[in-house]
Amino acid sequence: YDKYADSQDEVVNAVVKRVEKGGVYLDIGRTEAFLSAGEMMPTESFRPGDYVKVYMLEVRRASSGPQILVSRTHPGLVRRLFELEVPEIRNGVVQIHAVAREAGFRTKMAVSSLADDIDPVGACVGQRGARVERIVEELKGEKIDIVRWSPGPAQFIANALSPAHVLTVWADEEQKAARVLVPDSQLSLAIGKEGQNARLAAKLTGFKIDIK
Repeated sequence: YDKYADSQDEVVNAVVKRVEKGGVYLDIGRTEAFLSAGEMMPTESFRPGDYVKVYMLEVRRASSGPQILVSRTHPGLVRRLFELEVPEIRNGVVQIHAVAREAGFRTKMAVSSLADDIDPVGACVGQRGARVERIVEELKGEKIDIVRWSPGPAQFIANALSPAHVLTVWADEEQKAARVLVPDSQLSLAIGKEGQNARLAAKLTGFKIDIK
């Protein structure tokens, strides 16, 4: 317990030991961790011997001994993977402000830079997309949209609806609600398949978004 209690919210490398109906038991070094079916991405399956990165969700005491619960669906996994992959995030120049995720399908992440000469989106994407591609590969093809964070809610909401082009945003900070105007040709893109783009943008910004 003492060894792993401080590892909560971190990413660790694991090896699949055995697969059961309720989840997967993993070898994380000196002990075993449990990845429940509810914390697995719906797009992936495991076999004994597979290597996988997992997010340390909880280390808790139990009557049978310490239990370590891990996740593949938590937004913190994406955040930590980018910290590992992008030096500019590790040294604090590029900051991650928010992550919204529908695990296995799509993530939106908002970033900013403390240095004028460093593009935060470009730093996360990497040369020819190399950095983000390694994370997409680790997440079994999950799509990742990296958008620029803005202190102004209207601009942030417009950025969050990327790749759609937004004409105007009216944001009510008190009500945490926004009305967004897009060209007719961009409406389906702004809403996304089954509403996913708009849903993730709302989760990322904390605003209820009405798109017209």
